[in-house]
Amino acid sequence: MAAESKTKYDRQLRIWGEQGQAALEKASICLLNCGPTGSEALKNLVLGGIGSITVVDGSKVEAYDLGNNFMLDEESLGQSKAKCVCSFLKELNDAVKAKFVEESPDTLIETNPSFFAQFTLVIATQLLENSLLKLDKICRQANVILVVARSYGLTGLVRISLKEHNVIESKPDHFLDDLRLHNPWPELKQFAKTIDLSVTDPVVHKHTPYIVILVRLAEKWADAHDGCLPSTRQEKKEFKDLIKAHMLNLDEDNYKEAIEASFKVSTPRGISSHLCQIINDAAVQVDSTSPDFWVLVAALKVKSFLLLVFKVPPLISFVL
Repeated sequence: MAAESKTKYDRQLRIWGEQGQAALEKASICLLNCGPTGSEALKNLVLGGIGSITVVDGSKVEAYDLGNNFMLDEESLGQSKAKCVCSFLKELNDAVKAKFVEESPDTLIETNPSFFAQFTLVIATQLLENSLLKLDKICRQANVILVVARSYGLTGLVRISLKEHNVIESKPDHFLDDLRLHNPWPELKQFAKTIDLSVTDPVVHKHTPYIVILVRLAEKWADAHDGCLPSTRQEKKEFKDLIKAHMLNLDEDNYKEAIEASFKVSTPRGISSHLCQIINDAAVQVDSTSPDFWVLVAALKVKSFLLLVFKVPPLISFVL
């Protein structure tokens, strides 16, 4: 991404990241009917840096339009509504490609259905049900996302129609490392047992990896609690106290890291039921035309199979 774009869209990049912004800049949007609802939707997309927009509206600007659409003024009266709205939007962000089509959306749906296949997303506003049903069929066949919006004064509705939407990088609020603290693999257990946490040499003590500290003390806790790891709030606090008790002084960063990561000892193993459902979706057949999302899911499924059948060691599985 260019440095200019990073500066221009800095605030939103912090929300959805560079991948989200790149998807936005590649997208092509078609708006059907540029009334107040549709115009407001396009305004937000244009300010966000959408790739290109196409406004479709065959009507002329009338007096009542001036009271509900801030993109129109008295000089717009009698002119093409699509042209006036498109001109205003281009002024908001000159990096966005914008064009207009002076034609009724209903007519376009009837006479030129292939027109909609060129877009990433179609926003249909204030359309009648008959036209919406036809448009929905057209968009689904072309694998184009359809957003339907209709407003009634201060109320309205929004509906989204699409086959599926895949998100590879969702930019989660936090990332939980899989440290295998519930069931460390044999090599890690063996290595951890070679480290004596009771050693009084401050140099050796400060250089013990915090994961080893957690593995050793989690095992010690389990031995004293019928094989169970800390689960309640009080037990987690007591486990932190156990870590603190092994510190020689308060400036040992490795023990501070162990205390901060102590909650990972109580984190359940395995993957969520939602992810299992996606991995085991037998209806999905991956080929050379499949989206990247399903290719990655197929690879993850193969990896899971190797781990289950061939018992591939965890360290190797990370590379697969």
